[in-house]
This record gives sequence, structure tokens and C-alpha cells, in this order.
Amino acid sequence: MFYQLYESTHAALQPARAYADAVKLFYSNPLNPFSHMPLGRSVAAMAELFERTTRRYGKPDFGLDKTTVDFQPAAVTEKVVWSRPFCNLINFQRALPEGRRADPKLLIVAPMSGHYATLLRGTVEAMLPHADVYITDWTDARMVPLAEGKFDLDDYIDYVIDMFHALGPDTHVMGVCQPSVPVLAAVAVMEARGDRFAPASMTLMGGPIDTRRNPTAVNQLAEQKSIDWFRDNVIMPVPWPAPGFAREVYPGFLQLSGFMSMNLDRHIIAHKDFFMHLVKNDGDSAEKHRDFYDEYLAVMDLTAEFYLQTVETVFIRHALPKGEMTHRGQPVDLTAIRNVALFTVEGENDDISGLGQTRAAHDLCVNIPDDMKAHYMQPAVGHYGVFNGSRFRAEIVPRIVDFMASHGAPKRKAGKPRLVREA
Repeated sequence: MFYQLYESTHAALQPARAYADAVKLFYSNPLNPFSHMPLGRSVAAMAELFERTTRRYGKPDFGLDKTTVDFQPAAVTEKVVWSRPFCNLINFQRALPEGRRADPKLLIVAPMSGHYATLLRGTVEAMLPHADVYITDWTDARMVPLAEGKFDLDDYIDYVIDMFHALGPDTHVMGVCQPSVPVLAAVAVMEARGDRFAPASMTLMGGPIDTRRNPTAVNQLAEQKSIDWFRDNVIMPVPWPAPGFAREVYPGFLQLSGFMSMNLDRHIIAHKDFFMHLVKNDGDSAEKHRDFYDEYLAVMDLTAEFYLQTVETVFIRHALPKGEMTHRGQPVDLTAIRNVALFTVEGENDDISGLGQTRAAHDLCVNIPDDMKAHYMQPAVGHYGVFNGSRFRAEIVPRIVDFMASHGAPKRKAGKPRLVREA
């Protein structure tokens, strides 16, 4: 009943939020003399702070309508090119001159870990000048009717494989954080089958490939609890009247609570600073706060079967690095990967996926030639800085672009011949 209590409390606060919104509008109206005084701005700031901390944040938009290609502006439009009940594949189509050489296709697999794919807006924006970008737009589980069936880690891997088939050969893939494990598993499954649609290269960024290395607080929590504890304490049915009514999920607000508790003091200070920015009429700083928390506080539910299988496989049993992970009952053999180039990226101060956890992929994929593997550790960035921010754009993106160019179809190294067939 905890989820129902959360929903009921949110609904009960609706009149208070409406009143707070009206107070904010009244005391921030330039025709009101109090709006030009510290007292009036303080009242408006308190009202906005209350409304923002009690609202439900909806799914943000990508809002990427233009980019720069070959030093020329290019319009960008979003188009769904592949769709399943739990995911849409979005292509950011660029208006390029006819006859221009095609850029490599890049599939960005966004995390399915509580936040929406829009968390990677900066990642997409940075790659648009260099690639034909596609991204997985995972669906909030509370919005998927129970009749659509289950969705677990095996289904996730199948979705990734289906996307490779839809995009065709010579596609590059980027797995950011959580998807690193299913992306690596999907590539291994495809290589073992001799699937000609296996990607040309894979870039794994800040992912929990082997959480036994340099474990973080997130990893230690998973190891201290049994899978039954997670099932009994964090799995809840979706309350009515959501479309996914009665579906068992790991609620997004629980995931968000866990993330915020790791750095609670920083979030409290950020909201205190936001209040002072409003009182001092510092609009630019206040707007930056709004932009960040509009994204950060927008969360989605995960299906119970996907969450529990991921926790058990990745964080409790360490099945992938131990060679014990299976897909549909068949072993996931990373030694089968021979023709897909591997690039791993880590952040020096990552407190979610510790140093060495992503690099472990190199020790597991022993049959990838050395000249088809590379690793980069970005100094002075945390988990978020691995895939977003100024250092990502200036230092990580050029390395990814160069790696993709070096291992595209025309330049791929000869390896073990693959059967030219689909799975």
C-alpha cells in the first residue's frame, strides 16, 4: 500500500500546490509593488519552492531541433523508427545536403534505471554533428497495461538485438551506465550466432561490468541484501487509475530517493541557493536550477522482473564476469566476441560505477584483437560527467568519434569469419 499512500498524498496536496502557484503569480507580478521588494520576492520564492518539491515531474522533451554539421547549421527532427510496448527507438534526423557522405549510425542505449532517456540529451547533442544518432526511449512501466506482458533482462537483450537488425550492418553502439551489461551480452549472443548485424563497435561508459572491482555504496547495498529483501521491500503494484494498474514495479520515486540520499546535503544546499537566487532576483542561476531538477526529478517505474533480475545477475551473483550469465537459458559467452571493436570510458570520481568496473570488459573479451580495443579514464569527473558536460564534449567525444571512424565497415580488421545469416 506504500505506492497507493504516495499517490494519495500527492493528490491531497494538489489544492495546496494550486494555492502556492497563485501566491507565486501574485507576488511575482511586476504590477504588484511587493514584487520589487525583498519581502514580496521571499514570499514568491517560498511558494515556488513548495510547489516544485511536491509536484510530479512529467517526461521532459529532448528539445533538439538543430545542430551543426560541417560548420553549417542543420535542422533536426525526431522520428520513431522502431516501437515495442516498453521502448521506442528515436532517430534524430538531420537535414543534410543531398549526395553528402553518410555518417556512421550510432545507437545510444539509454539507462533503464529510473530516469528517462532525456537524461542523455547532452550526449545526443554532442554526437549529432558526427553521427546518425538513434536512442532508446524506454517507456514508464506504470504506463504499460498489464496485458502487454512482462519485461525482464532477457527481453531487454532481445530488444537490443532487434534494434541492430532494424538498423542494419555497420552500426555502432554506445551503452551508458546500466545498459553496458545487456549491450555486451547482446553482442556476445549475436557473435556466437554468427549474426551479420552485430555492431561494428561498442562503447561502454561508466557501466557495472564487474562490480567486485572498487565497489561503491550502491554495489555494497546490493551485496548486503538478499534478492528476497528487494522483492519484499521495493516491489509494489501500480495503483489505480494508471494504465499499468496492478503491474508489479520498482517505483521511480524510490529510485530517486536512493540517489538523493547519497548526496542529500548537496541537494539541500542547492534548494537553499535556489531560494536565495529568487530573492536576489538572480534569474539566470534560478533558471539553471529549474532546468537541472526538471530533468533529475522526472522518474519512471521499472518492471519488477527486470529490476530483480538485474540486481541478482549484475550486483549479487556477478554472473557476467564469472561466466555464469545466461540468455534464454543459453550461456552468454564473451569469448565469442571477435569482430566488434571495444572502447570503454570511466570517470575518475565515479561514485556509481567505480574505477575498473567498466574496464573489466577488456579482460573478459579476450578474443578481441588488441588493436580493436581501447580504454580512457577521464580525470576529475563523476558519473554524470562521463556522458555529459564540458569535459565530455571536449575530451571524450573526440575519442569516441575517432574510435568509430577507425573501426567502421571499410576499416574493420579481419577476424574469424562470421556466418552471413540472422539469428
